[in-house]
Amino acid sequence: MQNASTRVETLHGSLSGRVDEDIHLWCGIPYAAPPVGSWRWRAPQPVTPWQGVRPADTFSASSWQNSEYCQELGGGDPGRFSEDCLYLNVWSPAQRDEPLPVMVWLHGGGFTIGAGGLPPYDGKALARRGVVVVTLNYRLGHLGFFAHPALEGEDGERLYNFGLMDQIAALRWVQDNIAAFGGDRDNVTLFGESAGARSVLSLMASPRAKGLFHKAIIQSGYTLPDMPRETALARGERLAEHFNLPNASADMLREIPAEAFWPLTAPHNLGPAPIAGDAVLPQPMLDVFFAARQHAMPVLVGSNSDEASVMAVFGVDLAGEIQKLRRERRLGLGLIRLLYPGVKGDEELGRQVCRDMAFTTLGYVVMQAQQRLNQPCWRYWFDYVAEAEHHTYPHGAWHGNEVPYVFDTLGNIPPSCDYATSHDLNFAAQVADYWVNFARHASAAHTTLTGPVRWPASVRGRDRLLRIGLDKQVGFRVENRFMRARLALFKRVMKHHVSLD
Repeated sequence: MQNASTRVETLHGSLSGRVDEDIHLWCGIPYAAPPVGSWRWRAPQPVTPWQGVRPADTFSASSWQNSEYCQELGGGDPGRFSEDCLYLNVWSPAQRDEPLPVMVWLHGGGFTIGAGGLPPYDGKALARRGVVVVTLNYRLGHLGFFAHPALEGEDGERLYNFGLMDQIAALRWVQDNIAAFGGDRDNVTLFGESAGARSVLSLMASPRAKGLFHKAIIQSGYTLPDMPRETALARGERLAEHFNLPNASADMLREIPAEAFWPLTAPHNLGPAPIAGDAVLPQPMLDVFFAARQHAMPVLVGSNSDEASVMAVFGVDLAGEIQKLRRERRLGLGLIRLLYPGVKGDEELGRQVCRDMAFTTLGYVVMQAQQRLNQPCWRYWFDYVAEAEHHTYPHGAWHGNEVPYVFDTLGNIPPSCDYATSHDLNFAAQVADYWVNFARHASAAHTTLTGPVRWPASVRGRDRLLRIGLDKQVGFRVENRFMRARLALFKRVMKHHVSLD
């Protein structure tokens, strides 16, 4: 319900939110002008100020996407869709005596599905721990990531990553307005999962995002290379031809209905990676981290024990990948088998190799880049599966499984609210505590997080990782040199492919 106590003054006008027990919530706050009409495929524009008090008690429309896909894989029902989707949501404790750390969440979904208002991302439980939580929508699919010769240099510079620019605009909004909600603009943690994690990495590599956030949490980021500019331009031309616009002008492209893009299938659908070569991402993200040129800040990074659960979505045949290695005699299959002792069968070996090449190795790459900058890096490996789900998910924690633990929403969202035990709920609370402790305390001088076990950062010369969900008796344990031989090999393979590109 709306309440006068939630009235706040932003740079653009007054807002009135709602009270949710001991937390104030404002949702559907515009952080940029609607990117419609002539503003499609352009940098986000400033919000037009309003008169009076604007209600901020309803989540906004989401970017156009596949609703069924989002409900099945993306965390819930994204609601209604519109090209007018650039809105954010803020949770803040009703009682606050000093400026609080700010945690800004970037949702996942392969840059094609998702929304900031989905149930797993409810910020109430984190806000109760003494932080201000911000979630947001950004442009998805072709509306968010698109290149075409007719749009080249339209505003005097190359712009392809409009979704990333939206995220940057939201971070600027936080810098300008979060104090009114009780937040500390000088202590902003940017965190995200999957495509959201990939976004965090991209913004750490983007000159446009420098100084807009101070800490980063990367959950299940992946090693898929950014799309080269030339490839993106060629794909844009083919897409225009698909719409019978072989010699399309910018105006003609902008007349394509917004809802026409999301149903597209191969070869016109998008891969889950940004485009390298514009003003937002001048260099590929992996190149930036291999060279340790990312923005300097504390980082928390990790992945899950069954990330390969998402591979089928992208048509990856796990056993087929091992059979391909066997046929092509690449990477040394015998060496790989030595690195995975006791793993039997191509299906299981492929599951673990693909997981580590696509996800686990990225945490190792980020750790080494952080060490070269003398910045702390906390690494984790999430392997917790709720007690009722052990038989359903025998391979471990699937892609995205950690999200309701991080937000401590496990007991509030379906289907986990129907089966989560007190042990599961307590474990989720401990994970959320670690994330908030990072947002509150992590720094170059404060390199140990408190919790069930002391979690030390991997500072220069140390390779440490927190096992989360090791087993029911030992839920957390710090390990040294976790998967070191595997990850060192896969990092060399990654660098070789980057140099070939």
